[in-house]
Amino acid sequence: MSTSCQGCQTSQPLDFEFSMAFQPIVDIGSERVWGYEALIRGLNGEGAYAMLSQVKPDQRYRFDQACRVKAIELASRLFPAGEKMRLSINFMPNAVYEPAACLRATLAAARRHAFPLQDMMFEFTEDEEIVDTNHLTTILTEYRRQGFITAIDDFGAGFAGLGLLADFQPDLIKLDMKLVRGIDTSRPRQIIVAATATVARQLGITVLAEGIETAAEAFVLKAAGIDLMQGYYFAKPEFERLPTVTAGVAMPQATHEALYA
Repeated sequence: MSTSCQGCQTSQPLDFEFSMAFQPIVDIGSERVWGYEALIRGLNGEGAYAMLSQVKPDQRYRFDQACRVKAIELASRLFPAGEKMRLSINFMPNAVYEPAACLRATLAAARRHAFPLQDMMFEFTEDEEIVDTNHLTTILTEYRRQGFITAIDDFGAGFAGLGLLADFQPDLIKLDMKLVRGIDTSRPRQIIVAATATVARQLGITVLAEGIETAAEAFVLKAAGIDLMQGYYFAKPEFERLPTVTAGVAMPQATHEALYA
């Protein structure tokens, strides 16, 4: 297997600085925080879009690598000692040239900070058009071989969809917030999400619903058999710190009792 890649040799240095905010992923089945997603932010609080728009094509590889290292560095400092917490990191498939070689900085950061590989989840978004599906499958296969959790973000809203699941089954899919938002009053959304959850279970894939803003949305998703959830309802992302998630993962008492009855 190749030990070098085009990106390592040709990618240009970044000309801006950034850091990370963290948003919890909760498991309402066990009523605990399952992990945190690292989200890029500017040093003055600029959002992800403002930062991503500064990345030039010849900086994509360097940016992707820097994001991974920064997320691992911060998480190793912020995560509670002795507690199993997953760190979710977004990556750009089109910025990965040779999967094994492009993991060197990630693996080095994990060793340096003693961060368990099996507690890292790499997710890619369907919003990024996949130029070469076979290459993506090679990336995910290598990541899984290294022990990482693999995930598809924004599932149901992008380029890959069910077709990708026919070729590769990730460990986890994150339902796009457009399917989640207002699901409590939308019968079509309820049917689509329930069917997706059924397919995922049959394929051995865990489902995570993101973008949850209300107790009613969480209630319907729980009824569909989805325990992993993320969204402003539980906690907003906070810059370089872990947000507080209230007891019972912030579920109002009446809804909490209904869900676990």
